[in-house]
Amino acid sequence: MNNTIDRDNLSYAFKAQNGLNRERVQQLWSMKKEPEWMLDLRLKSLEHFERMPMPEWGADLSELDAQNLCYYARPTDKVHTSWDKVPEAIKQRFERLGIPQAERRYLAGVGAQFESELIYKNLHKKWVDQGVIFSDISNAMHEYPELVKKYFGTVIRASDNKFSALNGAVWSGGSFVYVPHGVHIDMPLQAYFRINDEQVGQFERTLIIAEPGSFVHYVEGCSAPKYQSNSLHSAVVEVVALPGSHVRYTTIQNWSNSVYNLVTKRAIAYKNARVEWIDGNFGSKVTMKYPSVVLKESGASGHVMSIAVAGDTQWIDSGAKMIHCASNTSSSIVSKSISQSGGRSSYRGLVKILPGVQNVSASVVCDALLMDQDSRSDTYPTIDVKASENAVVHEASVSKISDAQKFYIQTRAISEQAASAMIVNGFIDPFVQHLPLEYAVEINRLIEMEMEGSVG
Repeated sequence: MNNTIDRDNLSYAFKAQNGLNRERVQQLWSMKKEPEWMLDLRLKSLEHFERMPMPEWGADLSELDAQNLCYYARPTDKVHTSWDKVPEAIKQRFERLGIPQAERRYLAGVGAQFESELIYKNLHKKWVDQGVIFSDISNAMHEYPELVKKYFGTVIRASDNKFSALNGAVWSGGSFVYVPHGVHIDMPLQAYFRINDEQVGQFERTLIIAEPGSFVHYVEGCSAPKYQSNSLHSAVVEVVALPGSHVRYTTIQNWSNSVYNLVTKRAIAYKNARVEWIDGNFGSKVTMKYPSVVLKESGASGHVMSIAVAGDTQWIDSGAKMIHCASNTSSSIVSKSISQSGGRSSYRGLVKILPGVQNVSASVVCDALLMDQDSRSDTYPTIDVKASENAVVHEASVSKISDAQKFYIQTRAISEQAASAMIVNGFIDPFVQHLPLEYAVEINRLIEMEMEGSVG
């Protein structure tokens, strides 16, 4: 998750010219040898994108020029299953991120995407033998066509918002995960997404299907080097949690501050299913991301635990949505944000209970920490309850680091900067507790880097 990786030029198997039009979309479809139904979806998505205005709420998108981006860059013509066969220049970048070591020690499977396509994927034989599928979604469309067609675009329609429409038109790369009935994957699956060049858009599409009684923990990491011109990351993630399944989706992003991160993530939870979003937002120029759960049947539960850290020139507008469509469902949202060096963080959330739905338990807790007087934090909660006999709780707080706290810690021969970092680590501890140990350590390192220069 380090943004200091080399940015020297790489050769590409193919790189499209900048700009977006119908011909570029058709070219992408043809190159990927997709079925006709996908071309129809792509072109309809393009029509939605061109028709929809830019969002006028939320973060400032005025400097984002959709015609000044490359929408498809393929670093290699093959997805490798052996790390040794990955092109050396690309492999060096991922090795510095610790991916090979993490795969051997902690993970059930790994996918690595560079620019627009996965360049490496691997799943341990133990899970292959149990029928688990962990693939890039383009290959899955050819190998499991009926399964992909059944669920693709059913959780998030192209017409949902301008950037889900853009993704629908030009998506490439991303993961396909299928967990059979009753299978519990006891180690995380991880995908890592890297934007390496400037003025590149990355539009991965992830689809996770958890059959009844199954469990999967999917972890994604993201990074990009810093450039003077802007790049765009606009992913779509669809999760289908069938009855009695449990899906945990962890994101640790560390984009550079030249990246617009505009993402749509949503899950549908069926009877007694549980969906968790663990969402860590570091870096980016702008982030707009609101993981959502549609609680479709009785007994379903949705939970979001998020942390956002906004520094100089950064605006992170994040939150969550919980849509209660059935009685006897529950949800919780815990959102923590830190603003420092003039950064701006916003919580934007929705809890909605449909008419006739009863015995719902929903809670929202938003805590913001301001490091200085130049930073800003906003809260935009929406609670829409159309039925009675439900329990909904909302709490929000904004605080600054106390001089008394820092003084107390500094009396133990600890520097002011280290004291501030300790207070921040205590503030985000509820988030860190939800992470595997190796990711918790990395979060603490990121916090330390973000706090450098924030005091004194």
